[in-house]
Amino acid sequence: MYMKKISLFLLVSLAVFSCKTSKIQGTNAEQDIDKIINATEVERIERVLSADDMEGRKTFSRGIEKAGAFIADEFKNIGLQTFNNSGTYMQNFAMTSPKLISISGTIDGVPVDTKNAVVVTTKTDFSINEKSGFETVIMPAGANFTIEARKYLGSGKRYFVVVDTSFAKSFGNLTRFKSQLYTTQSDVVFVLAAKAPATYTVMAKHEFTEPKQLANVVGVIPGKSRKNEYVIISGHYDHLGIRGGKDAQGNPVKDSIFNGANDDAAGTTAVIMLAKYFKALHNNERTLIFVAFTAEEIGGFGSNYFSRQVDPETVMAMFNIEMIGTESKWGRNSAYITGYEKTDMGTILQSNLNGTGFTFYPDPYIKESLFYRSDNATLARQGVPAHTISTSKMDSEPNYHKVSDEISTLDMANMAMIIKAVALSSKGIISGKQTPSRVNTNDLTR
Repeated sequence: MYMKKISLFLLVSLAVFSCKTSKIQGTNAEQDIDKIINATEVERIERVLSADDMEGRKTFSRGIEKAGAFIADEFKNIGLQTFNNSGTYMQNFAMTSPKLISISGTIDGVPVDTKNAVVVTTKTDFSINEKSGFETVIMPAGANFTIEARKYLGSGKRYFVVVDTSFAKSFGNLTRFKSQLYTTQSDVVFVLAAKAPATYTVMAKHEFTEPKQLANVVGVIPGKSRKNEYVIISGHYDHLGIRGGKDAQGNPVKDSIFNGANDDAAGTTAVIMLAKYFKALHNNERTLIFVAFTAEEIGGFGSNYFSRQVDPETVMAMFNIEMIGTESKWGRNSAYITGYEKTDMGTILQSNLNGTGFTFYPDPYIKESLFYRSDNATLARQGVPAHTISTSKMDSEPNYHKVSDEISTLDMANMAMIIKAVALSSKGIISGKQTPSRVNTNDLTR
């Protein structure tokens, strides 16, 4: 880890922030935030999650199961309740992989070119026509192809999607969305056509792999006066796993483990720290749901599944935390919020930090479409003020998706400061005194 000289101004601002956050009045007793959220505790959790024995926390691996068990133990030790009183912190679901055997059909009586149709289903024998009850929708020219496709696939509804012919070169990319499917996946059909057909038939045959189990880790602090209003605090705990050879003893060769210390053990660490803090504070009027998502790296499957288990109208806000282990482009004591302009949540959070010296900035990497690339996206598409908080320099982050993303590259003190900023800035929302505006669901392509 490298060290930088800190200016007198920064030292003063940090001191002011520390003073501002050091004492917060709780219900039963005054809580010292620095005793709960500090660099030492941040490092303890981060070090476990990013250790080599977690094997990079790849989806479907032994390492991710070990990481999930650790997070569940942390939730238990904190004293969180289980989601929907399930009796377990593990929110289990299953996924399968299809192999297409054949596809055929007609569009207004004309045979379908098999290259111009993609069927997403978990049915071995699939057959529909215009009378089967599928909702026909249009993906128009100029739409964000990937965002639109994910919207329909994650809706839980049955769609017949007519994709404008301007997407002819991109259409084949839809097949990658079939690489992993929930065993409860709703059927969606994509066809490349100039207009919606009056009549159609689509038939397909698939073979499927044996379902594999995955799990989000979920804990809850029930609200007092507003139990049926929810605030979600989340991060993803999966990463890329091991991508290298093994030695004669079967052990991974040096630097083959993608530890994912920043991506996103850092965010998961924040979730655990915030759960511990708010449990100690014990004054949340709205119900808090803490989630460590699985399978973000392979398509956001964990957050998509979780989002189907909640009514979006009851979710008042979502704080998704991703890659906060390094300095932002503005230096320490700062972070950015994706989709800042989509709601007034960022404005609310910043207003609660007046005088602390900490700043939440709008996302400076608009071209990266980060608002739709993390675990906040599914609920955001349903109108929830769901945003990701990050410091990752997406145009120059040296360790992003590399084996060098290790704990030695992170700034624990700055991480603790960011987590404190989330804790402080969210107070009005968690108390029910502040409610962010909703995302305009008619404007989801930008």
